[in-house]
Amino acid sequence: MARCTFPEPGTRVECAVSGGADSMALLVLACEAGCLVTAVHVDHGLRSGSDREAETVRRAAERFGAAFRSETVEVGPGANLEARARIARYGVLGRDVMTGHTEDDQAETMLLNLMRGAGPQGMAGMRPGWRRPLLALRRTDTAALCRGLSIEIVADPSNLDPAFRRNRVRHEVLPLMAEVAQRDLVPILARQAELFASVADHLVAQGAELDVCDASMLARAPAPVASAAIRSWLRGANEHGHPPNRATVDRVLAVARLEMAATDVGAGWRVERSGGRLRLVAPGRHAGRLDRDA
Repeated sequence: MARCTFPEPGTRVECAVSGGADSMALLVLACEAGCLVTAVHVDHGLRSGSDREAETVRRAAERFGAAFRSETVEVGPGANLEARARIARYGVLGRDVMTGHTEDDQAETMLLNLMRGAGPQGMAGMRPGWRRPLLALRRTDTAALCRGLSIEIVADPSNLDPAFRRNRVRHEVLPLMAEVAQRDLVPILARQAELFASVADHLVAQGAELDVCDASMLARAPAPVASAAIRSWLRGANEHGHPPNRATVDRVLAVARLEMAATDVGAGWRVERSGGRLRLVAPGRHAGRLDRDA
């Protein structure tokens, strides 16, 4: 409990509980912290027997004094299954739900973001706080807790499927890195995430002092600060709130530096320059019409 970051006792919280050791430990520890817990199980309908998994979570919630809710979403087979399942899941869970991510998940997230070419913000991984109260725990901790309390665990076979990149990082990349380094790299990667978070927060704070729509000011700013300002500005142009990639940021900087008059920034949105000002124009709007300023 001392390593967890739960809110004050009496706080109403929802916990995403799939039935695995991490999420079951989340349920138990949230109740122990004095929170008023609702355990939410999401059935993606991707394999037979998933309804029985919901019943396992319901029994655990009843045992530890939590409320229970079951949700069902439809995720068809096809490309980007993991991403589509996550979007569908959070669509019914909501953004404020607690999750059972651990320090091991943090290390995997850092490596996945590194593969995507992430900057300091992405390399900061998941931020600690009440939404992810178990980030300082290891999977060995959550598994030991469940064994000690004789909690029935749901085994998700998709966690072993090499078709998912995270599984290959978990079962192949991290063990190989640990073998080469001759040490457990998870705590080291988690500390690196904290360092990247401090750098990212500094850049965001510096970027917030810029008038991102002032083309001249943006062009004169140090590139890392200008990039942070642009990323914050353009988040709203993505339906899921994801920051733009490096290529998009570079194109916006090119507009600010008078190297381009306008550029597409994804999903039909454009950044245009007029009278020394940058404008974020929504899909279908007429060129030059102001849609969203900084």
